[in-house]
Amino acid sequence: MSSDFLIATLFNLGINLVYTVVALIVAVLALLWVDRKMMPSISFEEELRKGNVAVAIFASSLMFFVALIVTFGFKG
Repeated sequence: MSSDFLIATLFNLGINLVYTVVALIVAVLALLWVDRKMMPSISFEEELRKGNVAVAIFASSLMFFVALIVTFGFKG
């Protein structure tokens, strides 16, 4: 294995890690925005503490789709 291949692989790994972190941050911020602005009468954090599975599924699906959008935005 040549050192050029290893350097390129580590560089791509670093870029993908940065994409992942940025997508996660944007997804969490989008979830908080939806929680505060669009659904002011429902607190996701409070419902999650109560063990509401529907809120957990909604929050995770919202974060997943925001991450997909951010990822395609970076690659396109």
